[in-house]
Amino acid sequence: MKKGTLITLLAVVGFGSLLLFNTLSAQKATCTVTVSYNGHTNTATASHENEAEAKRSAQNTACGPITSGMNDAIACDRVEPDSVRCETH
Repeated sequence: MKKGTLITLLAVVGFGSLLLFNTLSAQKATCTVTVSYNGHTNTATASHENEAEAKRSAQNTACGPITSGMNDAIACDRVEPDSVRCETH
């Protein structure tokens, strides 16, 4: 392998590692939310920098597969979850 190719490969791997580390280190809270809407139930997990945003994101993700259309998605986001489990890192 040529020296230039090796240096380029190492730079790309280093940049990817730095990007992954910065992304994951910002995730300080993880929440798992179970939501029931229109007779359907779904559970999703999400991470974010704070617990409130992790909960909101998990609920939004859980609502996706059990709703159809924007009105249902908004309504599902507003229902009280069946269960919420959060942990901070």
